[in-house]
Amino acid sequence: MANKGTLYIVSAPSGAGKTSLVKALLQRDQMILVSVSHTTREPRWGEENGVAYNFVSNEEFDDLIGRGAFLEFAEVFTNKYGTSQLWVQDQLNKGRDVILEIDWQGGQQVRRLMPASRSIFILPPSRQELERRLHGRGTDSKEIIDQRMSQAIGEMSHYAEYDYLVINDDFETALQDLHAIFLANRLQQPFQAAKHHMLLAGLLS
Repeated sequence: MANKGTLYIVSAPSGAGKTSLVKALLQRDQMILVSVSHTTREPRWGEENGVAYNFVSNEEFDDLIGRGAFLEFAEVFTNKYGTSQLWVQDQLNKGRDVILEIDWQGGQQVRRLMPASRSIFILPPSRQELERRLHGRGTDSKEIIDQRMSQAIGEMSHYAEYDYLVINDDFETALQDLHAIFLANRLQQPFQAAKHHMLLAGLLS
């Protein structure tokens, strides 16, 4: 019987580089998927339904909540976001590792429902570097950046709730550290014993 995959919660403050690290990780390891969230927000230019997000109406979203379809859900700036429990479980049953890119509040919801999940928090090397990266995007006003910095400090205070910390100072080093978590988890004895049961039977016969 094939091993089940592991669910990973990955959180970070805006500007820490989470999205870039996860994207690079997916290119490195074909056994990892990122969950595609449901959202009520309007698609942006170039976003394809079912790829960036599953775009649904407010009525459809509320119906999914009523049916207990979400592992976690939240409302952010009047838009709703949720993670499909059925899709995640199906991928885990196929032996794929699944990443949920969610905040600490969503992480708390998921851990209550799936205590076997593993959680990773990505941190910047300093406040100064975080602010520099936010300014470097060139997309937000100083007022928005100040708000993001204030929010980031609150988010980072929850780091102790997570199993692993990855410091994104040098990108390649952070990517190696992130990938090492997934590789080491697959080498745990129960996973290896299930994968190599024929070998073990032969060695011990």
